[in-house]
Amino acid sequence: MPQMRHFMLRSRYMETTISTITELETLARDFVAGLSPHVDRATFVGLSGELGSGKTAFVKAVAKAFGVNEEITSPTFVIEKRYLIPHGMPFRTLVHIDAYRLNGGAELRPLRFGETLVDPKNLVLLEWPEQVNDALPVDRQTLHFVHVDDTTRKIHS
Repeated sequence: MPQMRHFMLRSRYMETTISTITELETLARDFVAGLSPHVDRATFVGLSGELGSGKTAFVKAVAKAFGVNEEITSPTFVIEKRYLIPHGMPFRTLVHIDAYRLNGGAELRPLRFGETLVDPKNLVLLEWPEQVNDALPVDRQTLHFVHVDDTTRKIHS
């Protein structure tokens, strides 16, 4: 069984290898437990990695850890999906953005991305941050997903 290192958003480095959905869900619970909302803006995390590396699966696991009961699907074609997080949690909205088809941060404007980033009750998980790098917070955390084989993924910050 791969060794799990707990993720804390405020830490600058994390690395783990996962081979099962259960391990991914454990990682997501650790991630959620380590989050603390910013007082003056949204909490933003970029999710970088090739197609099929586990970015959307991670968002699904994070939503589950927050108690979101809606089906979480990739926003590849709609670009953004928002999910209400149940009361009692530090965030009100999970904002899931897939920037794969975008060419620069200006393409986020129709989504009111600037407004999304100023609301401290938002947790923003954005796939393919390299596509819109010019519009992202400077001090952002990014998780990198690496496809090792059919069942194994490496995740590091």
